[in-house]
Amino acid sequence: MNAITTKIAAAALLVGAQLAAATAAEAAPAPAPAAVAGAESKTAAAAVRITEGQVGEAAPGGTLLYPSVTSCLTVTVRLRDGGLVGAHASLFQVPGEFRSDRILTELKRRTGGRAVRAVEVRGAVGAWDPSYFTKAIESYGDGEAVPFPEAPDPAGIAAAVAAGLGQPRAVVTVQDVPDGDQTVS
Repeated sequence: MNAITTKIAAAALLVGAQLAAATAAEAAPAPAPAAVAGAESKTAAAAVRITEGQVGEAAPGGTLLYPSVTSCLTVTVRLRDGGLVGAHASLFQVPGEFRSDRILTELKRRTGGRAVRAVEVRGAVGAWDPSYFTKAIESYGDGEAVPFPEAPDPAGIAAAVAAGLGQPRAVVTVQDVPDGDQTVS
């Protein structure tokens, strides 16, 4: 296989994984009203479910649930007061949700001026080029080359997330984790 064919095949695999995850997410039962993404937790035990392209928040003592993280990245902002604000960044836009190049802006808006203790990025680090946070894959026109990661770039992803959130690079950590649900508390 030449380099272009390899990149196309890899992109096709990522699209397939995204579609499979979306199908699984659609088949899952709807969350209870208190667990709707974007709804603030009223009790410490309530979990806030954040699906692809969404941003949500849990009050201090609460939990964020990111379902079906396959080719995605999750970004969790740990606030100094113990609250959590999170985003589920998808390689490909889910209709009606935030694209990868807009999700950090929404996460920053949702965090507001509150003090941040840490920012944790988890997921398919090897599938992401840091530039996807500034120009989504869907933004490229015909004939434009979409950057494709040749190797995992956790430092580049951390720098992109720090810049997008207006936070010091030192507070951002990046971890490659296997496919599946992520729970953060």
